[in-house]
Order: sequence, then structure tokens, then C-alpha cells
Amino acid sequence: MLKKLSWVLGTLLVAVAVQVQAQSIVVASTTSTEQSGLFGHILPRFKQATGIDVKVVALGTGQAIDMARRGDADVLFVHDKAAEEKFVAEGFGVKRFDVMYNDFVLVGPKADPAGVKGNDIVVAFQKLAAANAPFVSRGDKSGTHAAELRFWKMTPDEANKGSGYRECGCGMGPALNMASSSNAYVLTDRGTWLSFRNRGDLTVLVEGDQRLFNQYGVMLVNAAKHPHVKTADGQTFVDWVIGPEGQAAIASYKVGGEPLFFPNAR
Repeated sequence: MLKKLSWVLGTLLVAVAVQVQAQSIVVASTTSTEQSGLFGHILPRFKQATGIDVKVVALGTGQAIDMARRGDADVLFVHDKAAEEKFVAEGFGVKRFDVMYNDFVLVGPKADPAGVKGNDIVVAFQKLAAANAPFVSRGDKSGTHAAELRFWKMTPDEANKGSGYRECGCGMGPALNMASSSNAYVLTDRGTWLSFRNRGDLTVLVEGDQRLFNQYGVMLVNAAKHPHVKTADGQTFVDWVIGPEGQAAIASYKVGGEPLFFPNAR
């Protein structure tokens, strides 16, 4: 009798362990969503609504896409639309959805020695190069880095970034810390900037250019490529974050009364 009871208990424990494991997913995302505090704000609400735990691996967008391409994530949540659409077109993602947006801003020392202040990001980059101004680039294949490279490409001489140009190969937070400690210029998403506390002498110098628009997308990793993907729970996350509850959670996240992201799922 005792032996049978032990077997029953053991079977129940295995079933519980399997259920717990099934109720968790991995989301490959960007450092901007993590370091801005957004996930810390919305994920407890998702867990309460669904019972599903989410482990976020925050990387540059390019690295996050590579991670999802390898099947090491169930969901991809990043901000490089062209790369995201390529990911889906190649069969690695099921379908891409807009989730939210904010914008990029160019920050730099208040004195603005390169004279970039204004609302034209391409003219600002030209001035940075001409002045050999100190500039910290993410250099990490992130969505922010991809945007920065697009802006350099729009300048008359994209190869000329000035002698002050430095790549850190790091996330948004560390890049901002480097810029703050060296009084350098840096391109950042507004969400991370608003939550960044170690600003030093830095301030926003260029904003309002429509080319600075920063769209985020979410997509389920395709189980046809990686059968172990947790399709049901991953789709639950996608549906929630683009649905009314998730969109409201994103809209409610503010720092100093200012929203960091604007939901725009269709």
C-alpha cells in the first residue's frame, strides 16, 4: 500500500513539474524594453492574467533575432521592422504585429559644442562628423544601432563619422553611462532616456524629426522551424500584449508622469 502511495505521489509530482515548466516562456527582446523598466511594469500583470511566467533575455535587436532564429526563444519582441519582416519572411516567425512606438533622440552636453541642436537628425550627424565630436555608438547590431547607421547613410559622406566616434558594443544603459562620463553625444530611445538617472551634463538636443520614429514589433517563433517552441503560451503572450489589457498596461507605464511608450497595435 505504501509503495503504491509513493508511486502515486511521484506521478503527481512529475505532472506538476511538467505543468510548471509548460507555464513559462522565453522572450528575446531588446535592452531598451528591459532597461527602461517596461517589462518590470507589464509582466506581473501578464502573470496575474494568465499564470504564465516570462523570462526576458535582453539583447541588442540583432542578437535577439539571432537567438530566436536558433529556436532559443518562444517570442521575439524588438524594434527593427525591416529585420523583423525578414525574420518572418524566412519562416522563423509566424506573424509580426505592431505593439507600440516611441522615438529616438540625440542627447549630448548642454553646451552643445558641435552645434547640433534642432530637429534634423541628418544635419546633426553631419555636424558631429565635421566637429570630430565625441560620439558613443552602441555598435551592437541593436535596433538603435541600425537606426544610427541609417542616419549616417543619409549624410553626404557616410564613411566620415569624425575622429570622436567610438563603438562600445554595449546596451543602451551602458552607452548612456559612457556618454555621461565623457560628455559625449549618443543616440538613444526616449524610453531608456526618461528612465536614465545618471545624466550628468547631458540633455536632449535633437528630437521631432519624423525619421526618429521607433516602432516595436512582436512575433511568435515558428514551431515549423523549431518544434519545441511553446506555441500556445507564446501565442497567449502575443495576444495579450497586442490586446486591450496589454496595450493599457503599456500606456500606463510612465516616469515622472511622462509615458515611455505609446501602444499602437491594430
